[in-house]
Amino acid sequence: MNFKVVKDVLVVTALKSLPDLKRQPLMLFLVGLISSLPLYFILVFGGQISYGLIGAIVSTVAFIGMSAAISEMAFDRYVKIREMIVAMPVHPISYAIGVALAPLILSMPSLVFFIAITMWLGVLTPYSLFWAAVLLILCWATVSSIGFLVSTYLQKASTYTLNSLSNILGIALGFIPPVYYPEEMLGGFSWISAIFPTSNAASLIRVYSGSLNLPFEMIIARWLILIVTMVVSAVITAFKARWREP
Repeated sequence: MNFKVVKDVLVVTALKSLPDLKRQPLMLFLVGLISSLPLYFILVFGGQISYGLIGAIVSTVAFIGMSAAISEMAFDRYVKIREMIVAMPVHPISYAIGVALAPLILSMPSLVFFIAITMWLGVLTPYSLFWAAVLLILCWATVSSIGFLVSTYLQKASTYTLNSLSNILGIALGFIPPVYYPEEMLGGFSWISAIFPTSNAASLIRVYSGSLNLPFEMIIARWLILIVTMVVSAVITAFKARWREP
């Protein structure tokens, strides 16, 4: 990746984040509020707050990744911003990374807040925090790639449909799989957690934090599933995406 690609990524990221931040500064707290809602019910019903905090961190990354990859690209296509940016010329890869990176930066206050609490409570140690950071980046990239793939194959759908779909998928990936709750609750179906990138990342973070024991082979398998899902989604999108209107 040369200097121009990196520069273009930063330009697109600034273009997609700073104006929204100036218009709606409270959006910094919106994603964090959505991710923290399940923590209330966990506390009320006596659940494990450590699982909930890790779930909030993972779901924050997943929600903004899915939302940016689908709704933001749909809006850009609707107002012809995408065609203008790519015609500058900005490489499509720079545009895609910039679109995905912008909301991640806006969600940093929420992520820092949740991570600080987990460190204060001893849920994460400096060692496990390193692996958690790697897994969060990988989860963000995977969910964003899936979002780009969905946006690519639904090019003819309306902006309103895609915006609703991005919210539904973001919430579904964060709340339905074992992200906020232990995968052991699924009993013999606990293997399902390896299929979803959010629950897969959450389980691996719990492995490195010491709250979940998995065989070494299973840990490697889950890493591979997460990486392969990201690569396959990104490759299909790269070959199928139509960056300019015909």
